[in-house]
Amino acid sequence: MDQGKVEDGMTEKKKGASLVQTVTDALRDRIAEGEHPVGSRLPSNAELCAEFGFSRTVIREAIASLASDGMVESRQGSGVFVTSSARGGDVPFADMDPARISSVIEILELRTAIEVEAAGLAARRRSPQQMETIIERFQDILRREQEGDSTAGADFEFHFAISAATNNPRFCDVLSLLRQVAIPRHVLNTAALPEDYATTLNDEHRRIMVAILDQDEAAAKAEMRAHLSGSLRRYRALAGVNGTRDEVRAAQ
Repeated sequence: MDQGKVEDGMTEKKKGASLVQTVTDALRDRIAEGEHPVGSRLPSNAELCAEFGFSRTVIREAIASLASDGMVESRQGSGVFVTSSARGGDVPFADMDPARISSVIEILELRTAIEVEAAGLAARRRSPQQMETIIERFQDILRREQEGDSTAGADFEFHFAISAATNNPRFCDVLSLLRQVAIPRHVLNTAALPEDYATTLNDEHRRIMVAILDQDEAAAKAEMRAHLSGSLRRYRALAGVNGTRDEVRAAQ
């Protein structure tokens, strides 16, 4: 596919769709159409960066999304290879569009149903080593924020560490399926973000962490529910084209 076709495809994407979703969809279509058949190696990250004009982070996340769909796998020292040509309908959550508020609300509601119970089980079952991992993941969020980097990935890893501490691998299995859409921060109307937005999230994460540290099952479930319910309210306010800081504060 030549550069002109790629650029034309970019302009046709729905306004507000993430760069990661754009690359993921383009590569998924190429695989499904046989441009990259099963067993073939995808172009290198550097080649894809040059073709799409996006950063290595965007390309890596798009490849990770395809890998979570079971369409590609990374082989150390060899590159990324196509393992399946399955299209969207064959993969759970593949039709999820993070640019649509209805899709994000669906995911947040599902996460609430799963992660509230996960937090309670983690408080009851976590080992000292698992608790250390949860604390480390929380510190990763703070460090990325201080460095001015996106905290979405670290945020997901914090929640994933809590699911792992349930010692029931099925919680991690479900959360892994949601990896690319679990933290919808990239589609928020950032102009509407209040100055203390990050502080609010950090406080919520800290309260969840402390409840698990104290092995307080009821408190862990309550804090996780409050956090995800708050995320849902904030998303509804922030996703609006005309969102304002006052609206966001009112939703907190």
